[in-house]
Amino acid sequence: MLNPDELSAQTWLDRLDRAAYALPLLFLLSMLETLIIPIPIETILIPWMLSQSRQRWTIATVALAGNITAAALGYWLGALAMEQWGDTLINLFGGVQAYDSFAEQIRSNGFMSVLAVGITPTPLQIAMLAAGAAGYSFMLFLLAVALSRSVRYYGLVLLVHFAGDAAMRLWKRYSRQIGAALLVLAGIWLWFAFAV
Repeated sequence: MLNPDELSAQTWLDRLDRAAYALPLLFLLSMLETLIIPIPIETILIPWMLSQSRQRWTIATVALAGNITAAALGYWLGALAMEQWGDTLINLFGGVQAYDSFAEQIRSNGFMSVLAVGITPTPLQIAMLAAGAAGYSFMLFLLAVALSRSVRYYGLVLLVHFAGDAAMRLWKRYSRQIGAALLVLAGIWLWFAFAV
């Protein structure tokens, strides 16, 4: 039988901190969050930053690098594969209405549209596909993603810094409930994305 202490969030965070693969894993998770998983990476970043005050900026930078790498892949997927697999990709990432709406925004106000999507918790997948398919400037797209996600991740570092102790107490108190809720949400998303 598993010891409840082994299942605690703090135990997992301590293991993550000691693991040599922690930052490469964060890079990969950030890429997956940007490309396919609709659960914000902040659910991992916040407790990790709370428990590792000396590595907050490094954690944010690795998450940002994974995000920008995935955004570049998503852009090129939109540029190169929309003709062949467009319908499948659009349905997987939000539907035709969301894609058409964002494609129009890209044509009328590209940089600000990508910037706005990157700052909000809105999934970036549709923006990547639409920007690539519309032939929007790759460099401007990456600049908008980098600026917007820098605001999110480095802003999170500042938030955790200033709200640190109070936020850590809340995390310790509700970490199991938060973890269970996230697992349920991930399961529901997987069911609707792949089974329905």
